[in-house]
Amino acid sequence: MSYSPRLAAALSGATLRQLAHWRRPTSAGGAVLIPELSAERPILYSFRDLIALRTCAKLRNDASLQKIRRALDTLRDDLHERDHLSEYRLVADGSTIYLVEAEQATDLADRTAHLVIHELVEVLRPFYRDGRHIPDLLRPRDHVSVDPAVRGGTPVIDGTRIPYDEVAALVRDGVPAERITEYYPNVSPSAARDAADFADYVDSYEPPKDQREAAAG
Repeated sequence: MSYSPRLAAALSGATLRQLAHWRRPTSAGGAVLIPELSAERPILYSFRDLIALRTCAKLRNDASLQKIRRALDTLRDDLHERDHLSEYRLVADGSTIYLVEAEQATDLADRTAHLVIHELVEVLRPFYRDGRHIPDLLRPRDHVSVDPAVRGGTPVIDGTRIPYDEVAALVRDGVPAERITEYYPNVSPSAARDAADFADYVDSYEPPKDQREAAAG
């Protein structure tokens, strides 16, 4: 499954502007995350990229982008950790960023080991970013789920293989949620409403029209 920047933003908590910025290396260091599937238009992210992006979005709640870039450079260049970023557990505490492993955490600022004394928050679970609620990655709505083993990770109506956006399109076309079963017998009215609500949430990451026109020009 590939994720467009808009869907990747909605599921990770990063903005489209941040995704674009994080794809680019700087004079001081490498890119935060280059899309695993396609870094050129059309830009496409993988499921592993989503997990890594959520990690970065959570880190930005407590650390500057400059500090995150320095930590990632330390991870890759000094510690020689070259696996996909989703394979690492990174935690910020306001002063530094730690690479957490088993019973210790390595300070990526000074590369020293410390005992883990703070509770880790699972990156897949909901969190807040700049006042916006970022949903659970695997269940962004009660009746919408994301499973890499089902349609490659496309968000679907829970318990089915029906993509959320197909149901949301019917609701947006004026089909009452109570009548969605006429089209999809396994989709309840509440699931249809969740699909439409999640579609609205994803669309909220669409840049304003003037920005889209400027980018196209």
